[in-house]
Amino acid sequence: MNRRQALISYVLIACSLVIALIARAADSRSGNWTLRLSDEPGKVEFGLITHQHGGSSQHESAWPLASFQGLDISKSGKQDAKFTITSDAGRFDCQGYLENGEGAGVFHFTPDPNYAQQMRSLGFPVEEDKQYSMAVLDISLDFARRIKAENLQDLDTDKLIAFRIHGVSPEFIEGLRKEGLKASNSDKLVAFRIHGVSPEMVRALHQLGYQPDEDTLIAMRIHGATPEFADQLKKLGYDHVDLEKLIAFRIHGVSPEYIEHLQKLGYRHPDPDQLIAFRIHGVSPEFVENLKRLGYENPTPDQLVAMRIHGVTPEYITSLKSHGMKDLTIDQLVSMRIHGIN
Repeated sequence: MNRRQALISYVLIACSLVIALIARAADSRSGNWTLRLSDEPGKVEFGLITHQHGGSSQHESAWPLASFQGLDISKSGKQDAKFTITSDAGRFDCQGYLENGEGAGVFHFTPDPNYAQQMRSLGFPVEEDKQYSMAVLDISLDFARRIKAENLQDLDTDKLIAFRIHGVSPEFIEGLRKEGLKASNSDKLVAFRIHGVSPEMVRALHQLGYQPDEDTLIAMRIHGATPEFADQLKKLGYDHVDLEKLIAFRIHGVSPEYIEHLQKLGYRHPDPDQLIAFRIHGVSPEFVENLKRLGYENPTPDQLVAMRIHGVTPEYITSLKSHGMKDLTIDQLVSMRIHGIN
């Protein structure tokens, strides 16, 4: 080999080393950790903070104490700390200090080179920047296999991460299916966990005679139309209110307290549509009470709504009386407002 060939070889080798070091640096990540005692037995609150591209990210959750290899929190006083956390996705090497069960320090994350390949074989491609997040969330190969076995729609790596964040587990999916739900749409499963749709909620609704679909369950949780709410209405004589109307009750503020107040005023059982119309147009117990004081004892539900729509207020009635227009019927009052008689 002549000198020029040797020089070219050395340059190529050097470039290869630089590229390998850059790739390794891109894969690895460093940052700060914090640790404190948890209220959950056998766990600690562990936080990881990284700074990249002018910003920072932080994750803190309860981690099993058994995951911290080399950590001893039983000692009192201040002490140096050096421990390791190993997961399928990679290893966290941590150094710092502890004092009476609390501490902080720095960490270095090294990704497992086999993780991305094994995840890809399961149908979950892992980009370099996601492997760190998947290690933080402890998305294991076993978790990925078990979720894949559930045969879900639109399942990909991002959904797998979302499942771990929000607590969509195989046990949660199976629990929903035991209650008769298909539970196969990945986005809806995440929405279930975000809004609080649980197997227990579905079971309670079935016991009340309801058979809600998945979209209705999400809407019920968003608006607070819970089984407990339905049970309260049942005690007031509103048994098995249609679910869409139950949701409308919550949207417009038809509460058990509102119904009870109306019942005390003589409206024993307005139908669900009338109650919703009452709230939309502002028929309040106070409005009814003020009408009673003016001598209008028993307006019908339709009359009450018409009065609110057209602006027949207690103030308007009082003003007419002050001008000598007394003993007007509700229909006359509504007609006067429609025709602009002030």
